[in-house]
Amino acid sequence: QVQLVESGGGLVQPGGSLRLSCAASGSIFTINGMAWYRQAAGKQRELVAGITRGGSTNYADSVKGRFTIPRDNAKKSVFLQMNSLKPEDTAVYYCNADVITTSNRRNGYWGRGTQVTVSS
Repeated sequence: QVQLVESGGGLVQPGGSLRLSCAASGSIFTINGMAWYRQAAGKQRELVAGITRGGSTNYADSVKGRFTIPRDNAKKSVFLQMNSLKPEDTAVYYCNADVITTSNRRNGYWGRGTQVTVSS
Protein backbone atom coordinates (compact mmCIF):
# COMPACT_ATOMS: atom_id res chain seq x y z
CA GLN A 1 0.00 0.00 0.00
CA VAL A 2 0.98 3.60 -0.60
CA GLN A 3 -0.04 6.54 1.55
CA LEU A 4 0.18 10.26 0.89
CA VAL A 5 -0.12 12.57 3.88
CA GLU A 6 -0.58 16.31 3.46
CA SER A 7 0.07 18.96 6.08
CA GLY A 8 0.42 22.71 6.35
CA GLY A 9 -3.06 23.99 5.60
CA GLY A 10 -4.82 26.59 7.67
CA LEU A 11 -6.29 30.06 7.80
CA VAL A 12 -4.31 32.94 6.33
CA GLN A 13 -5.08 36.55 5.48
CA PRO A 14 -5.11 37.77 1.88
CA GLY A 15 -1.58 38.49 0.73
CA GLY A 16 -0.13 35.95 3.13
CA SER A 17 1.81 32.74 2.53
CA LEU A 18 1.46 29.06 3.33
CA ARG A 19 3.62 26.04 2.60
CA LEU A 20 1.94 22.68 2.09
CA SER A 21 3.83 19.42 2.44
CA CYS A 22 3.05 15.94 1.16
CA ALA A 23 5.00 12.87 2.15
CA ALA A 24 4.62 9.50 0.46
CA SER A 25 5.27 6.20 2.19
CA GLY A 26 4.66 2.50 1.74
CA SER A 27 5.48 0.03 -1.01
CA ILE A 28 7.12 2.51 -3.34
CA PHE A 29 9.71 1.61 -5.94
CA THR A 30 9.75 5.02 -7.58
CA ILE A 31 7.55 8.06 -7.95
CA ASN A 32 7.09 9.66 -11.36
CA GLY A 33 5.05 12.86 -11.44
CA MET A 34 3.69 14.53 -8.33
CA ALA A 35 1.07 17.24 -8.25
CA TRP A 36 -1.22 19.39 -6.19
CA TYR A 37 -4.90 19.72 -6.98
CA ARG A 38 -7.56 21.77 -5.25
CA GLN A 39 -11.30 21.67 -4.93
CA ALA A 40 -13.30 24.66 -3.82
CA ALA A 41 -16.81 24.29 -2.45
CA GLY A 42 -19.24 23.56 -5.25
CA LYS A 43 -16.53 23.30 -7.88
CA GLN A 44 -14.65 20.55 -9.66
CA ARG A 45 -11.20 19.48 -8.59
CA GLU A 46 -8.54 21.28 -10.63
CA LEU A 47 -4.82 20.94 -11.18
CA VAL A 48 -2.80 23.60 -9.38
CA ALA A 49 0.77 22.54 -10.13
CA GLY A 50 2.72 19.48 -11.19
CA ILE A 51 6.34 18.38 -11.22
CA THR A 52 8.09 15.50 -12.95
CA ARG A 53 10.74 13.36 -11.33
CA GLY A 54 13.30 15.34 -13.27
CA GLY A 55 11.99 18.65 -11.99
CA SER A 56 9.96 20.01 -14.89
CA THR A 57 6.99 21.98 -13.62
CA ASN A 58 3.65 23.25 -14.83
CA TYR A 59 1.19 25.59 -13.17
CA ALA A 60 -2.40 26.65 -13.55
CA ASP A 61 -2.60 30.14 -15.03
CA SER A 62 -4.35 31.35 -11.87
CA VAL A 63 -1.31 30.60 -9.68
CA LYS A 64 1.62 31.35 -11.99
CA GLY A 65 4.08 33.70 -10.36
CA ARG A 66 2.59 33.10 -6.89
CA PHE A 67 2.97 29.35 -6.25
CA THR A 68 5.95 27.03 -6.62
CA ILE A 69 6.15 23.23 -6.35
CA PRO A 70 9.51 22.05 -5.01
CA ARG A 71 10.16 18.36 -4.62
CA ASP A 72 12.54 16.19 -2.59
CA ASN A 73 12.93 12.82 -4.30
CA ALA A 74 15.05 11.36 -1.51
CA LYS A 75 12.33 12.08 1.02
CA LYS A 76 9.50 11.13 -1.35
CA SER A 77 7.99 14.54 -0.70
CA VAL A 78 6.47 17.40 -2.61
CA PHE A 79 5.64 20.87 -1.38
CA LEU A 80 3.48 23.76 -2.47
CA GLN A 81 4.78 27.20 -1.59
CA MET A 82 1.88 29.60 -1.85
CA ASN A 83 2.54 33.35 -1.77
CA SER A 84 0.30 36.37 -2.30
CA LEU A 85 -2.72 34.28 -1.42
CA LYS A 86 -6.15 35.42 -2.52
CA PRO A 87 -9.61 34.53 -1.20
CA GLU A 88 -10.23 32.58 -4.42
CA ASP A 89 -7.38 30.23 -3.43
CA THR A 90 -9.61 28.91 -0.65
CA ALA A 91 -10.09 25.18 -1.21
CA VAL A 92 -9.16 21.72 -0.04
CA TYR A 93 -5.74 20.94 -1.49
CA TYR A 94 -4.90 17.37 -2.49
CA CYS A 95 -1.57 15.76 -3.19
CA ASN A 96 -1.31 13.30 -6.07
CA ALA A 97 1.50 10.94 -7.03
CA ASP A 98 2.12 8.63 -9.99
CA VAL A 99 3.77 5.67 -8.28
CA ILE A 100 5.42 2.48 -9.40
CA THR A 101 5.10 0.07 -6.48
CA THR A 102 7.50 -2.61 -5.36
CA SER A 103 5.11 -5.06 -7.05
CA ASN A 104 5.84 -3.28 -10.34
CA ARG A 105 2.34 -1.83 -10.57
CA ARG A 106 1.77 1.75 -11.67
CA ASN A 107 -1.03 3.59 -9.89
CA GLY A 108 -2.09 7.11 -9.05
CA TYR A 109 -2.57 7.87 -5.38
CA TRP A 110 -4.29 10.70 -3.55
CA GLY A 111 -3.89 12.20 -0.14
CA ARG A 112 -6.89 13.00 2.04
CA GLY A 113 -6.56 16.74 1.54
CA THR A 114 -5.77 19.77 3.66
CA GLN A 115 -7.98 22.84 3.98
CA VAL A 116 -6.63 26.24 2.98
CA THR A 117 -8.77 29.24 3.84
CA VAL A 118 -7.81 32.75 2.76
CA SER A 119 -9.87 35.33 4.60
CA SER A 120 -9.52 38.52 6.58
